[in-house]
Amino acid sequence: MLLRPAPPDTGIVFRRIDANPAVDLPADAMKVGDTRLCSCLEVDSPQGKFRVGTIEHLMSAFSGMGVDNAYVDLDAAELPILDGSASPFVFLIQSVGVEEQPVPRKFIRVKRSVSVRECDDSGEKWARLDPFDGFKLTFSIVFNHPAIDRTGQELTIDFGEHSYAREIARARTFGFMQEVEWLHENGLAQGGGLENAVVLDEFHVLNGDGLRYGDEFVKHKALDAIGDLYLLGHPLLAAFSAHKSGHALNNLLARELLAQPDAWEYASFEDAASIPGGVARWQTQLAF
Repeated sequence: MLLRPAPPDTGIVFRRIDANPAVDLPADAMKVGDTRLCSCLEVDSPQGKFRVGTIEHLMSAFSGMGVDNAYVDLDAAELPILDGSASPFVFLIQSVGVEEQPVPRKFIRVKRSVSVRECDDSGEKWARLDPFDGFKLTFSIVFNHPAIDRTGQELTIDFGEHSYAREIARARTFGFMQEVEWLHENGLAQGGGLENAVVLDEFHVLNGDGLRYGDEFVKHKALDAIGDLYLLGHPLLAAFSAHKSGHALNNLLARELLAQPDAWEYASFEDAASIPGGVARWQTQLAF
């Protein structure tokens, strides 16, 4: 994978460079075609159907670091999982730095509440966007697992007061040993293990170094949601709240917002001082 700067108003564009010519997959909530275990972009091209999976951690890092425009070149159908968090991507972005571009940033301001709900064998799950002068997340999870029950399962974080890089980015994806074994047996997640996920058996966390945060499980769900919502194409001015939401419901919420044009509007700001707290502080677009 190679990250490259992109011109203003490009957005985030994933590129399958193993195709000839390369196939572009813009980061767009409406192009998400698969939400099993990750968010996956899919497009039809003259060369056939192309996909890019596990985009949510990098998208979360782009959102948290305020990057508007970038090309992501890939020679495979999935991003590197690295350590299972957004932290390596944040480190790389911080290492090379970003530059301001002479074009105003465009925000999506939520004007009225939009919500989605589902009910399955595990109970009700929901996600909602409400008007808010900034960007705030409230998330709750329920897993009925001893190791998870001992941690915080509810999180509220206002990015006007807290740092994405410090408070969210290091939270790793997690899974259960029986699921990892099933995935390996079925040719999936071949690189998955203790190096890039928090793995649990029936009672314990199996990673020798334990958890990075006392509430790492719910923080990773928030990390995913930030990445999934950035597929709207612009930073949000909204409060996101969810219970047991995952990639499918996050994407459903994004699509529901887009389907109700009276529920949102684009917003830009004349100067940095007028930007609400809780969103990236730049009033102009950013690239590497």
